[in-house]
Amino acid sequence: MIRVVLADDQSLVRAGFRMLLRSADDIEVVGEAEHGGTAIALARELRPDVVLMDLRMPEIDGLTATRRIAADPALADVRVMVLTTYDDDENVYRALRAGAAGFLVKDIEPADLLHAVRVVAGGEALLAPAVTRAVIEGFVGRRPVPDAAAGTPGTGAPGLLDVLTGREREVVRLVGRGLSNEEIADELTVSPLTAKTHVSRAMGKLGVRDRVRLVVLAYESGLVTPGSGR
Repeated sequence: MIRVVLADDQSLVRAGFRMLLRSADDIEVVGEAEHGGTAIALARELRPDVVLMDLRMPEIDGLTATRRIAADPALADVRVMVLTTYDDDENVYRALRAGAAGFLVKDIEPADLLHAVRVVAGGEALLAPAVTRAVIEGFVGRRPVPDAAAGTPGTGAPGLLDVLTGREREVVRLVGRGLSNEEIADELTVSPLTAKTHVSRAMGKLGVRDRVRLVVLAYESGLVTPGSGR
């Protein structure tokens, strides 16, 4: 079973998501939180597979809660998926930098929500990097978004990728462009397994948990230029 914690300050929203998630045979809602502090506590107590996190909550907001969960080594297997509205791009960007595995808009179709929970629980990033780029490009290059507590250097931070080999840097650039492992393999004339290995090694060296974070780093390090896709 995929274990989910719902974090939203609106009880009606939580009830709707709860009913939908419980309609699936392989998903169970194990806890609910009205604000970020409770979400953090439940994540530590219950160790769910996925936390569906609203960003705008009282007391401790969803952004802060996402950052704290992602930064806790004991919660390395807990994946945060943020819930947002279309006009909240800057907070979505901050959440991706803080370690969220992806984001959903609140009017998502039921089947898409269930699919998203399964994808994230399986250890993958929720969104294709090409989709996430639309949010990232709105803020990287236009202005840095200071977020020292997230542990990520700002735009163009020198030396960010020095730990990578030349081939790994190229792979990160291709991930930033939105390419899949298969497409990276075609681009570099290697096997998909080799491409996957390079991606995994780059993630390990950079201390990131998914491809969404690699996309963010590709832009922030200057490997990919906003608006160019290259």
